Amino acid sequence: MIHSRLVFLSIFLFLAFRIDAQTSQKLNIDGATVFLSGAELVSSASLSLTKGENEILFTNVAGDVKSQSITVNATNGVVVEAATFQNNYLATEVLSPHAKELKDTIEQIATDSQLVHNKIVVLKHESGTIWKNSQVSGANTGLSVTELSKYLDLVNAKMEGYLNQRDVEERKLKKMVERIAKLDKQLDEEQSKNYQPGGQLLVKFYAKEATATAVTISYVVPHAGWSPTYDIWADDAHSPVKLYYKANIYQNSGVKWNNIRLTLSTGNPNEGVQAPTLAPWYLAFYVPATYGLNANNMPAAGVYRAQRSANAAIGGGRSTGETYVVDGVAVNQEKQSSINEYVSVDNAGVNTSFDIDLPYTIPSDGQQHLVAIKKYELPASYRYYAVPKLDKDAFLQAEITNWEDLNLLPGQTNIFYEGTYVGQGNIDVRNVKDTMTISLGRDKKIVVKRERDIKLRSVKTIGTNIRETFAYSITIRNTRKESINLIVQDQQPVSNDKDIIIEDKETGGSEYDETTGMMKWSVPLNANETKILSFGYTIKYPKGKTVANLK
Repeated sequence: MIHSRLVFLSIFLFLAFRIDAQTSQKLNIDGATVFLSGAELVSSASLSLTKGENEILFTNVAGDVKSQSITVNATNGVVVEAATFQNNYLATEVLSPHAKELKDTIEQIATDSQLVHNKIVVLKHESGTIWKNSQVSGANTGLSVTELSKYLDLVNAKMEGYLNQRDVEERKLKKMVERIAKLDKQLDEEQSKNYQPGGQLLVKFYAKEATATAVTISYVVPHAGWSPTYDIWADDAHSPVKLYYKANIYQNSGVKWNNIRLTLSTGNPNEGVQAPTLAPWYLAFYVPATYGLNANNMPAAGVYRAQRSANAAIGGGRSTGETYVVDGVAVNQEKQSSINEYVSVDNAGVNTSFDIDLPYTIPSDGQQHLVAIKKYELPASYRYYAVPKLDKDAFLQAEITNWEDLNLLPGQTNIFYEGTYVGQGNIDVRNVKDTMTISLGRDKKIVVKRERDIKLRSVKTIGTNIRETFAYSITIRNTRKESINLIVQDQQPVSNDKDIIIEDKETGGSEYDETTGMMKWSVPLNANETKILSFGYTIKYPKGKTVANLK
């Protein structure tokens, strides 16, 4: 028993000595490189070290840090001997700042509601006492009729006051209970976001002499990322298009990014950097799979053991590569006009970088925070476009060339035309060729109507075949006060079966693609002018068969 106490005392003294030997130092987060998935944080601190070994426990470190990504650099000849990361799970309950705020609010309302409940109990007791005392008769009280009447009036007035006050307090309590129920739902939603607590980094330094040193620490965290978004403004169908390049940034790293330099990178460290290599493709007969170890007591092919390492890269530099660099607070529409003054673009490498000299603050709440990156003013040509087979409306479109220099990524667009929000769209640069077409919304002043001509419709049986004739007309009217040019698209059917033959094609003067069957008209329309486009075809197919998709 004495031996056990001595061992416990020794362990306690050892731990106490280590705690005393460590100096706690808060890191300043200077910048973050935010990838499409994940982020690299760069922090700094100034230290005064004694001669020999020094252990520093750094705080204000993100949680769930990838240990293999940690780099620590020190100046003035100080050697970094080791670095160990640990999450801070000492608290019994880990809550995000917003969740903690919700919980504190719930607890405060619950305390207040208990006071209201107590008040209601007192009022019930007092009103009950008055009610019992009022159960008297003239024979038992010794009061005259006049005195008894005055007494009962007093009792009624008291009872009415108590009941009214009870009613007020009960309504107040009901609202508190409803408020707590709503806050509980919000708290459940916030806690479901898997908030990441912050961590700590223990670093051992060696100094030949007592000295001051500047320390830079960087590491990668997984709970962060960004996605592009665009605001597109067109004042009218003659002016240049304004494109505002923005980013939705989120982070749940466990530490607040307060007034720091942001870098948005198109890279993704989770994808890996090793290029794939093709091996020879050998064919063999199928053999049913067997389970367990092979003849050499080794795991079957394709099974591997991942070696976990807690080693940190000491004295290394940050990864390089072109990135989107953003330093700035969220700016409104007026400020966006000058955002380019703070942006420099670097296209030297595989990716692109935007350097913005404005600080940003991104809380660790997992929510999306909008950041302005770049503003472009783009010369554009406008056209009206209609596909009446699929949609009865005409669409105004802006066509932009030389878009490759804009460094765009696939993302959602918010469209504004003539100062009004008209809807959302998408930019998918992966499927755009020389010209990028941006839809600016429907124009109800362009009336388009597609009809099948019943008079020209016919179905005839000739021998063993059926010949069915189709004819259509497209009526278009420009009710605008100015002339326009409308692109209209429709199609002729295309056969992949030798028994289905398309004959007597009438393409109505359109640009016709024989391979795809697509027809395209470019129709100039003056103000209040109406034009009609006509086309048709005949399909011949064997009697007794039905052609699918025939309409």
